[in-house]
Amino acid sequence: MSPLPKIAGLVSLLILAFPAALAADASAAILAVTPRTSLPSEADDPARPAGLRLLKPSVWVDDIGVDDNGNIFNQYKRSSFGTWSNYDEARANPFPLTDPLVLKSGRRVTDADTWWKQRRPEILGDFLAEIYGKIPGSTPRITWEVTAVDQGGGVKTKTITGHIDNSGYPEATPAISLSLTLPANASGPVPVMVVVGAGGGGGPRRGAPAGALAEAKASPATPAPARGPVGPTPMQQVLARGWGYATFNSASLQQDSAAGLTQGIIGLMSKGQVQRAPDEWGSLSAWVWGLSRAIDYLETDKEVDAKQLGVEGHSRWGKTALWAAAYDQRWAIVYASCSGEGGAKPSRRNWGETTDNIAGSYWMAANFRKYGGHWNDLPVDAPELIALVAPRPAFITGATQDPWADPHGEFMAAVAAGPVYRLLGKKDLGSTEMPAPNVALVSGDIAFRKHIGPHSDLPDWPVFLDYAAKYFRPPAKKN
Repeated sequence: MSPLPKIAGLVSLLILAFPAALAADASAAILAVTPRTSLPSEADDPARPAGLRLLKPSVWVDDIGVDDNGNIFNQYKRSSFGTWSNYDEARANPFPLTDPLVLKSGRRVTDADTWWKQRRPEILGDFLAEIYGKIPGSTPRITWEVTAVDQGGGVKTKTITGHIDNSGYPEATPAISLSLTLPANASGPVPVMVVVGAGGGGGPRRGAPAGALAEAKASPATPAPARGPVGPTPMQQVLARGWGYATFNSASLQQDSAAGLTQGIIGLMSKGQVQRAPDEWGSLSAWVWGLSRAIDYLETDKEVDAKQLGVEGHSRWGKTALWAAAYDQRWAIVYASCSGEGGAKPSRRNWGETTDNIAGSYWMAANFRKYGGHWNDLPVDAPELIALVAPRPAFITGATQDPWADPHGEFMAAVAAGPVYRLLGKKDLGSTEMPAPNVALVSGDIAFRKHIGPHSDLPDWPVFLDYAAKYFRPPAKKN
């Protein structure tokens, strides 16, 4: 029996009760998780897990997912569908995972030509129309400007702005904001890692603690005591490879909020209209559009090797990075950290954050809301999303202290995408068994690691860079 409550009829009635002109408001009103500090009675809330206590509004925890240091792992939310977060593996797989190599007609894909000409376009079309929303084919002109160049300490940093023509709706003022740091001693164009974040890549993030990688290799399954941010930053690690490091500020293009749907690039295209067509883009697709425009700029920069561009993101920006690499084949490699639901986690899997939690989110197309409570009706899922990256390398990560993002489910999706990589002459993960924490599967063109620690991309940067070095080749340094 499915663990999902039988509420499809109620949800359908609620959706129909809102006129089409209020589609965006309706999805938010129906499906957003309303902050609450109290719950319905147990009789009216039969799916509630036992032993919960309130952590903060709308978030409950149990005593199972708490370690000796008081770190809380298992966070529970009650969706507007009446479903609760689950951390019981026995209830985690109510539906089978999808098979990326089966056409809509039911015929199996057995050759690369059919993949490229038929199956891949089918999958991409479903993600655009049903999941993230269609990216408009005609968008405003962008004028690029390098507004500052700073040099010192062996690097050169360019501040770059893509001015988006907003003459059609001056109230919206989106822009593409990039910061590009390059090694000053390169003898030619260099590979570049583009990091996505609301503050231009997450702000002044620190790297893994000094010696953490060696320690993890020596004792991969033993948690180390927490230590301060003493290691090099991701930028320093990337530059040490002779590569460039760019940050993409998602907030300057499209706010990370429902209110932003009438502003930013989405608001500019809709001229500030509240309602959205069911298949129109949400914020994730807007950010992906901006990342593709960033590639357009990088292709004109003579100091950048535009054939060696990688994209990285963590959490919601991990979803963004994976969707970006799936959508635009110019990305040569992707590092998707703790991307969870809407990213590398299967939406059919009942663990941590689920489809019901984000079904009305501004991240997604309005069409996505109809899959709340109807997970098995989704036309595509995480295995197909990862498969769209093939044959290019994909590095997927999770964390022991982040069950909300479902690292096990992310691993399962990576395994399920493997047959597409093999079909295209590449290597899959090389294992169907979940590795121990801190043990990286990096022998294939799909890679996976679940680090010991919290919801963060920092512990995996050194491992990712070793992995990416198999594909990126920087020019020799100047003497």
